[in-house]
Amino acid sequence: MAESEDTETAQIGITKTNECQGEGYDEKCIFCKITNKELGTELLFSDEEVSCFRDIKPGAPHHYLVVPSKHVGNCKSLGRHHIPLVERMVQTGKEMLQKNNVTDLSDVRFGFHWPPFCSVSHLHLHVLAPASQMSFLSRQFYRLNSFWFITADQLIQHLNSKGENN
Repeated sequence: MAESEDTETAQIGITKTNECQGEGYDEKCIFCKITNKELGTELLFSDEEVSCFRDIKPGAPHHYLVVPSKHVGNCKSLGRHHIPLVERMVQTGKEMLQKNNVTDLSDVRFGFHWPPFCSVSHLHLHVLAPASQMSFLSRQFYRLNSFWFITADQLIQHLNSKGENN
């Protein structure tokens, strides 16, 4: 319960950007270090709520990761109150694609790896485009209707089905 309250606090009480290590920061998390600008990773977008950067192993010509700027656990740790965050992550992903001249949003994949099939326990949305140009291995790794990868819409539907206290 305390972790849920901390996550909620991190979403509501965000001040500036992660310019200092504090609440909502996990010193062992690579994505926390990236959003905190401790590594040389180029942030394509960053605000108080979400950050976006390129995936280091791109599965498509455009492969971005959109993450909460403060540490939030993986998909399984989310509750209904995280739906606006997930929706904001998707919106940021769409905006990044549009800024990079990807206009066919019907050929895009937005999704999350379902634990235990995620390599980093900081929530992160994969934004891949064009999906039609993904390699055979990438199509398997980011496969729809699999046990290991769910779309953003499926996650939102799952969160909507949870009770108010989850």
